[in-house]
Formats: sequence, C-alpha cells, structure tokens
Amino acid sequence: MKSTASFIRIIGFAILAFLLLNWIGTKGDTSIFVEQPWLWGVYGFLVLFHIAGEISAASLKAVLFKTLSEEKQKSYIANEQLRKENQFKWARRIYKKLLGSKAIEEEHEIILDHNYDGIKELDNDLPPWWKYSFYATIIFAVVYLVRFEVFNDYSQDEEYAVAVAEAKIEIEEWKKTAKDLVDVNTVTLLTDPGDLKAGESIFTANCVACHKADGGGGIGPNLTDPYWILGGGIKNVFNTISEGGRDGKGMIAWKNDLKPAEMAQVASYVLSFQGTTPAEPKEAEGEIWIDPDAVEVKTPEVNETIQDSTVVTGNDE
Repeated sequence: MKSTASFIRIIGFAILAFLLLNWIGTKGDTSIFVEQPWLWGVYGFLVLFHIAGEISAASLKAVLFKTLSEEKQKSYIANEQLRKENQFKWARRIYKKLLGSKAIEEEHEIILDHNYDGIKELDNDLPPWWKYSFYATIIFAVVYLVRFEVFNDYSQDEEYAVAVAEAKIEIEEWKKTAKDLVDVNTVTLLTDPGDLKAGESIFTANCVACHKADGGGGIGPNLTDPYWILGGGIKNVFNTISEGGRDGKGMIAWKNDLKPAEMAQVASYVLSFQGTTPAEPKEAEGEIWIDPDAVEVKTPEVNETIQDSTVVTGNDE
C-alpha cells in the first residue's frame, strides 16, 4: 500500500511539474491549463484514487489494531510515537539552529540580573538566520558599490535602453504570427486555401444578401468587374469592410463584428471574384481601379507599356 501511494504521489507531482513548466515556458499563458484537459483528468483520478487508498488503509489498520492483544497494541502505539518523533528530525534540528534559542532547561545560563516585580529578562542573541541575512546584504552592498560606482558598469538608462530594444525585437517576432494584429497598413492578399475557405464562410454568412453568392451584386455592387467605388486592392477592400461604405448608402462597418484576421480573409476572398462571370451581373459602378504600386514594363515587340500588377483588382461598396 505504501509503495502504491508513493507511486501515485510521484505521478501526481510529475503532472503538476509538467503543467508548471509549460506555464513558465509560455510566460504565464494560462491557456496551457485548458489545453491539457486529459492531464487534469488523470491528475484528478490519481488524487481520488490516493484518497480512497488512504481511507481504506486507515480503516484496515483500525480493524487489524482491534484484533491485536493489549500488549501488542501498546507496542504498536509506542513504535508509532517513536516514528513520529524521528520523522523530519533533521528539519527540526536545522530549524532550531537557525532560531538559535535556548531550551527552557538551559535558560538559566542566559538570564540577566534584572528583576522587575518577578519578571526576568533573557540575554538572547539575534537569530542566526537574521544575522546571516544581514551579512549577505552587506556583501551585496559592497559588490554593488564596487561594480557600479568604482568600475562604472552599465547605468540604469543603458539597462532600460537594452530592455526596450529587446522588447521591440520580441514584439516584431510576435507580430509575424499574430494574425489579429493586421490593419489597413499591414494587410496582404491571402492565397492560402484555408484562409480563402474561412473568408468564403464569412462572406456566405454576412455578405451574400447584398452581393450574391457569386459576387454578381444585388443591393451591393458587382464584385467581379474592375470597377470600384472606394478603390480596389487588398488594402482598400479591407478598409471598406472595416470602416463601411459611403455615408448613408453604403454597407455598415464590420470592425466591431469581425476580427482583423477575419476581415483580411473575407477581403482576400472578395478579390478572388475578379475575372469570374456571375449569373446576373449588376451594372458596373465607380471607376476602373489601377494598382498604383504596379510595375511598368515595356515589351519590345509592341513597344508599349503594360501593367504588371501583383494585386488583384475588383469592386467594393
């Protein structure tokens, strides 16, 4: 029974240690505790199993104790008392040394001559733990003084500048994988099938009523032609989705309903309508939009300038 209980304790502590190390490794991200439900289930089972085992062992001990003779019962009780006295004896010994106090039987050695109406005073020294801590602060102060005042090591301003620089680097690295930090200045056209599928789902749930499933337009404009009311390209379409269309007659702003990453996905999906042929296309609205960042190249065969754009154009609200 003891070996089983010890094994269960080891497994339980191992699980807690694993969760704690993951929590520290993720810099305090508490989601780790939610992302490992099976560990909590195993840990809970072990705790309940251990409690049930302890209760069963205690009940069994009580039953067996009653079957012993009076002499054996006294012997058992004496052994238990001796075991408890010896348990953690080393810890109690260290604790006593750190306190530095005298036993009651030895207090006569440090008693002072003062006597105030029968009240006497003991000449106790400061506890060793307090004295050692005080000595440690003195050593620290000396090292600190020599390091920063004699040898002029880094200043607080320099330390702050280094910390800020490191934080900026960490933020930039974090931004690379943080989709919800997308804004109109950093959004890019998404081509990943997963993103386009997510954009299609958002479009189907929120945009089909006005633009139709094939983007041909209804209440809203046609999304398949090169004409745009508020400008084409991923940045303009993202901004239109985020801030809404024209005052009084355009679509609503979706920034309070959709996350930035979701707006980037649906904007990319909207641009995928370019070049398609809807069943009932609505008449074009707005002006043809040309990507201002397009690269101009000259073809020697016809000696004319053409647009080599990497951004798909389209129509918006």
